[in-house]
Amino acid sequence: MTQPRYDASHEAAGKPAAAVAWLLYILSIPSANLLVIVGLLVAYAARGGATGVPRQHMDEQIRFFWSVFWWTIGLWILLGVSIILSFVLIGIPFAILFGLALLLLHLWFTVKSVIGLLNLLQDRPA
Repeated sequence: MTQPRYDASHEAAGKPAAAVAWLLYILSIPSANLLVIVGLLVAYAARGGATGVPRQHMDEQIRFFWSVFWWTIGLWILLGVSIILSFVLIGIPFAILFGLALLLLHLWFTVKSVIGLLNLLQDRPA
């Protein structure tokens, strides 16, 4: 399998698909995270034909999704344990902490997606 070409001198293919994927990531909060799955599928589907900076963005979109996905799973587990422990009053502060961490994670996901889209539109790496 050949390595993708990321260099700036190579003509970039796949920029519209990368932009659509970032836009779907940005719309993840208003769509209850449904559109982020569509964005991930777009990135996976278009990655093979993409070159240059758009290919790098698609690789970043896929890596970024899975990173945030596993952090979200971990925080939900911790939040669930905290809620169970709140019945004996130990878990209340932790439930608040992990709930805020989830909120910050989702806000960071959206902000990083906006920055990624802006970088793509300016032909800069993610």
